[in-house]
Amino acid sequence: MSPKTNTYKKNVYKSEKGQANTDLEGRDITWSSLRDFFKSKRLRKATGLFFLLASVFMALAFFSYLFTWKTDDALLDGRTLNWELLTDATVDVANIMGRAGAILAHLFIKQWFGIGSFLLLLILFISGLRMLSGHRLLPLGKTTGYSLFFLIWFSVFFGYVIASGDLLILGGIFGFESAVWLNGLLGKAGTALLLLFSMGLFIILVFNPVFGTGEWFPGVWRRGLRPGKEADPLAEAMADETPGEATGSETEIDTRPGLEDDDPDDLTGLDRTGIDYGDEPGGTLDMDTGTEEIQTDPLDEGPELEIEVATGKISGSDYQAIGDPFPGNDSDMPDLSHLGEFDPTLDLPRFKLPGLDLLDEKGSGTIQVNKQELEENKNKIIETLKNYAIDIDKIKATVGPTVTLYEIVPAPGIRISKIKNLENDIALSLSALGIRIIAPIPGRGTVGIEVPNRNPEIVSMKSVLASKRFQNSSFELPIGLGKTIANETFIADLTKMPHLLMAGATGQGKSVGLNAILTSILYTKHPAYVKFILVDPKKVELNIFSKIERHYLAKLPDAEEAIVTETRQVIRTINSLCVEMDNRYDLLKDAQARNVKEYNVKFVARRLNPNHGHRFLPYIILCVDEFADLIMTAGKEIELPIARLAQLARAVGIHLVIATQRPSVNIITGTIKANFPARIAFRVTAKVDSRTILDTGGADQLIGRGDMLLSTGSDLLRLQCAFIDTHEIERITDFIGSQRAYPDAFHLPEYFEDDASVTDSMDPTERDELFEDAARIVVATQQGSTSLIQRKLKLGYNRAGRIIDQLEAAGIVGPFEGSKAREVRIKDEVSLEQILRHEG
Repeated sequence: MSPKTNTYKKNVYKSEKGQANTDLEGRDITWSSLRDFFKSKRLRKATGLFFLLASVFMALAFFSYLFTWKTDDALLDGRTLNWELLTDATVDVANIMGRAGAILAHLFIKQWFGIGSFLLLLILFISGLRMLSGHRLLPLGKTTGYSLFFLIWFSVFFGYVIASGDLLILGGIFGFESAVWLNGLLGKAGTALLLLFSMGLFIILVFNPVFGTGEWFPGVWRRGLRPGKEADPLAEAMADETPGEATGSETEIDTRPGLEDDDPDDLTGLDRTGIDYGDEPGGTLDMDTGTEEIQTDPLDEGPELEIEVATGKISGSDYQAIGDPFPGNDSDMPDLSHLGEFDPTLDLPRFKLPGLDLLDEKGSGTIQVNKQELEENKNKIIETLKNYAIDIDKIKATVGPTVTLYEIVPAPGIRISKIKNLENDIALSLSALGIRIIAPIPGRGTVGIEVPNRNPEIVSMKSVLASKRFQNSSFELPIGLGKTIANETFIADLTKMPHLLMAGATGQGKSVGLNAILTSILYTKHPAYVKFILVDPKKVELNIFSKIERHYLAKLPDAEEAIVTETRQVIRTINSLCVEMDNRYDLLKDAQARNVKEYNVKFVARRLNPNHGHRFLPYIILCVDEFADLIMTAGKEIELPIARLAQLARAVGIHLVIATQRPSVNIITGTIKANFPARIAFRVTAKVDSRTILDTGGADQLIGRGDMLLSTGSDLLRLQCAFIDTHEIERITDFIGSQRAYPDAFHLPEYFEDDASVTDSMDPTERDELFEDAARIVVATQQGSTSLIQRKLKLGYNRAGRIIDQLEAAGIVGPFEGSKAREVRIKDEVSLEQILRHEG
């Protein structure tokens, strides 16, 4: 097995004499490897540490020189400042940093720039701090420019004011000689005017004062100026200085212009729910004529290997399309139209979306039609229907990746209900699992019989993302769910759904479907436009996305991990999301916008003032992998905020994707179902579960492994979910995680729980008479559960529950932790007896 290669760092060593230089893996050292070494993070940190310590050393030397300069100058004036002087032990200087400190201070302060040399130490210090720890104390570019200006200006100024004497060190010999030269060139008056002009020019360039208004400096310090561009006050108000450039070579992604609004009159291929059914024909076979029409959705209709999709940038031109029903809604907003549109992606300007080369090719990408199988199924369907005196005029087959749809046109006078009632008989004759009859097919006037293929084809995530329909989609949040029976790529817009409920038995594809939704958005959206809140009670399904925490994830400010796993933390996070929703509605009200898209368009057009709290609002998607566990452990504490979000959050850009493997009525309640018009049902075991999810049967007749039914209200569509494996997601998250990120995850508003509980107000004198016995049992067994007290003391549940609350108030057991037993905080009976004796 070949040794693993670390593509990020290479430890290089010097080989023995007579041998070529190689690294630890035996490869020759080339100029490129040396270049990689000089770009390494270790060298950068070592250089930063050197700069920090050098700035401290020189600062101490400079300060010491201010008090010892007469003594040291007497030794150094007239001597050559070279290595011999530095190593000459007979030279006894007074500077506390020795001969090196005395020589450096003499050069910088006396010979060169005077006391302005302290500004050079500031540049050295902030450079070292940034290289060592990444901390940005001050903007490096601006600080360097300003420091160099004042270094020269003060040196010349003091040289002009002070001709000679003991105060010569204020401007240094450089400043004195420069002032003498300027006096000879311009005269003293001309030199004074030049100094005033240079300082005035600096103030104008930096502060841009407005004269005659009573407010000379209305602007703010400009951040991150690029050549040829003016400052962006909106960007400054929104965030601190943009993080430093990432090391290594990076390539700007070539993104297309911003999204355009869909033409409301052009409804070709679009459903009112935001579902794109497309117009690509699938494989069809006419049974009467024997002619074959097979048109699939091959992989090669996309680009080569690098996907190019819009980043979701909102253009200012969209503002005209949406319209401004309340012009001038921020009356004190300055006119910033000359700055152009605000770009939310400026914090991560070099971020690259993942490429298709990170995904695997699964399956052939084409439908293999088995004519013999089709003919056999056709004959069996016709024979079975004839046995029940049902004649048909025509039958046609549409071949999909996993299921074939047989459309039959019954003879006149045949009741559709008779065909529907023969579902089990047809399944028996075909010896197939997952037969589903659609009677009739909406809009076609035919009856559909869905029969699973003997050799199903895998629908890869790569084929979905590479399709023209996905790349050319103008949806705000496009998600590629898979392919239809007609082998058409199916794209939906999450903002139009606007929430999605997924349910199905264990192992039928829910987690894969959730991964497909997340991957679709990761392939189309810059981190500035979308954030995810991932809730994973099982702790293992969504943990793989933790690598993109600082790019795409949102969390509470005090949360240690972005993937929410604990029940109490889930409750806090969802309630915090409700606070974020309320805050967003306040912003929309102030901006007089009806939804988040209108609001962001106004913000991009610079019509909203960040000083009034306005900010760019990214979409927030809450993904819950196992909702049943949360309902079982938290109940109403979870259900009520989820229902509130489902009712109100759509307009402010917050969308929910909830998955559960237990589709019972006590988990998917009526309150939840009423606010989730878009639902996905994977295979379930009973018809009642299908009715719970979809309000109709059918999910119990699916074949599993990603076979699913999508309900968008009145429509029911059968799809084969796109498959994406764990190692593919790892490659995607590694690619995103290796790029420059935000300093931290997106922070949700802080949420403080109401800690006032019943246990806080319990009076120790009102304790149960069996309190002490229960405390001894809990400490002896180290199990803080109500059922244990019930069994040991033979009590009812209510009384045992009250005793547990009393034990919690006394500090003997910890708080409720969902399905887990309470923590026992007293570890031995001796400590317990001391507590009981003290309280007694």
